[in-house]
Amino acid sequence: MLSTPIVKDLDIDKVYEPAEDTFLFLDMFEQLHEEQYFTNLNSNSTANFVLEIGSGSGLITTFIAEHNIIPRSYNLVSDINIVALRTTLNTFNDNTENTNCDALRCNLADSIRLNQINYLLFNPPYVPSEEIPSIPDADDISNTAWVDLALVGGNDGMLITNNLLNSLNNILAINGEAYILFCARNKHPQVVEKFKSKWTNFQVNCVIQRKCGWEELAIYRFKKMS
Repeated sequence: MLSTPIVKDLDIDKVYEPAEDTFLFLDMFEQLHEEQYFTNLNSNSTANFVLEIGSGSGLITTFIAEHNIIPRSYNLVSDINIVALRTTLNTFNDNTENTNCDALRCNLADSIRLNQINYLLFNPPYVPSEEIPSIPDADDISNTAWVDLALVGGNDGMLITNNLLNSLNNILAINGEAYILFCARNKHPQVVEKFKSKWTNFQVNCVIQRKCGWEELAIYRFKKMS
């Protein structure tokens, strides 16, 4: 079993605390690592740009880098929460000697050049809610809305995820892959069918699915073929 990175001095009032959804990502990547999925896939590649959107504590990106799960990777993380970005970089530096990690304060992948990302990771705000709080000013780090923004996703929990899905074709390089988490209340089978009918150049499959307490979570792979 691969070791889990240590997250030090996490301020849970400002940054999402790693939970079942986070650890489902870690279990998935450990499983793919054991299968040598990324090694076989990237035997001839020179570099891989890996972007985690909404990195929070940085546990997922750090886990991938610490154990060299994706070969020849350069790691990028984005978040609208500056405290989360600082936490991510601290977690990364505390657990790995890898220096290939940059943090960007932006919405989703808005600051990334088009069609450059080889692997995208997204544990979105997926909890259904009547409303989503407004984004505080960047320097308003004491605002409790930051944690709410990491959790809630509108009426069906899909507001933020739909924004990403609509942009995915412009974000990923050809043969690029996105790993996106859903809960059962997101009605992910219907979401996937709608996506595939619109974007016929993608292959989509469920990589891992698990009941976690009162939630049922699933991570899908969206692979851009052309």
